[in-house]
Amino acid sequence: MVLTASTMLPLGTQAPGFHLPEVVSGKTISLDTFADKKALLIMFICQHCPFVKHIKTELAQLGKDYFNSDLGILAISANDAEKYPDDGPESLKAMAIELDFKFPLCYDQIQETAKAYTAACTPDFFLFNAQRQLAYRGQLDDSRPSNNQPVTGADLRSAIAAVLAGQPIKIEQKPSIGCNIKWKPGNEPSYFG
Repeated sequence: MVLTASTMLPLGTQAPGFHLPEVVSGKTISLDTFADKKALLIMFICQHCPFVKHIKTELAQLGKDYFNSDLGILAISANDAEKYPDDGPESLKAMAIELDFKFPLCYDQIQETAKAYTAACTPDFFLFNAQRQLAYRGQLDDSRPSNNQPVTGADLRSAIAAVLAGQPIKIEQKPSIGCNIKWKPGNEPSYFG
């Protein structure tokens, strides 16, 4: 495991397009899937990372809390499933069902979507406004697996509330911290390492 921080993609960046298979339904998910939503949260997660395991209940709760709202939510896993079988589509499907995710979980097999978003770690969060411009990127909250701080989702929830209300985000945007995305050999992006 390499402790890795978010790249902190510049605010205002337009959401890159993608077409990815959803691991539970098999349906193809794209930006158009969320066309009717005022905001879109894209989370890069995986199954095996201790940082994701630490917050998985809060991720599931976010999905439940915003299920019938103007926020679209998508989770994506991009880890190399050959070296990390727990992060392959079948294991991701089991995780989504077990946690009762109310949002799609996709698998980015060729890792191009992760690269397009400059996703660096799991978890990594990207919140876009109605024009699909990046409004927030960074941490869920101050909790980490070993710091005894409660998992509240405070930073991300505050950003979501602001974007949905059409207000500026007033909190400091701190990078997310987690395990590095497990890039396939030879496929590492220029910002890795």
